[in-house]
Order: sequence, then structure tokens, then C-alpha cells
Amino acid sequence: MTDIKIKITNRDGVLHEVDAPTDMNMNLMEVVRSYELAPEGTIGICGGMAMCASCQCYVKSEHELPEMSDDEEAMLAEAFNVEANSRLGCQIHMTPELDGLEVELAPEEV
Repeated sequence: MTDIKIKITNRDGVLHEVDAPTDMNMNLMEVVRSYELAPEGTIGICGGMAMCASCQCYVKSEHELPEMSDDEEAMLAEAFNVEANSRLGCQIHMTPELDGLEVELAPEEV
């Protein structure tokens, strides 16, 4: 198993450094859920289909991420608290190139 280290700041401002497997086709939203870094029912509500923006995060590191899909762009166009570095966690798949990735979970939409 090949793990990478990523840093995730939760919605309370607490930084967590976690191991994320790159051999299980997991995305960032699933990593957040597996470490319980957001209350159940507040992240990944649509199941990772880029249809709810509950997993929106701010990418803090300079990693080159895959281009946004049309679905991700459309969802972020309608979401709250969107910043220039916003991405949907469900669309960021864990790969060895993302070792050291730093993200902050966006505030929960109300």
C-alpha cells in the first residue's frame, strides 16, 4: 500500500496531518469522511457526484491538480463561500503526486 501525507484543516480551524492511500481510488472527500474530520451528514451529501458542494475545500498548497470538469465548475458557480482556490474534494483523487497536499474545508453552507 502506498500512502501519502496530506494536511487538512477542518471547519473548526484544527490542522490534521493524515495518511491517504493512493491505491484505493479514494478522493479527498472520502479521506475526510474516513478520518471523521467533519460531522457525519455534513460532507459528501451527494455521495461524490459533484452535485452538492458539501465537500468544497480551499487548496492551500501549490500542487497541480487535474482540470475541473464541467460538473465541478457548474457546482462551484452555484456554491457559497467560493474562493479562487476552491475545489470539490470528491473530484480530487489521491495520487502519489499529491503527497504534501494542504487543504482547508470550506465553511458549511447554511
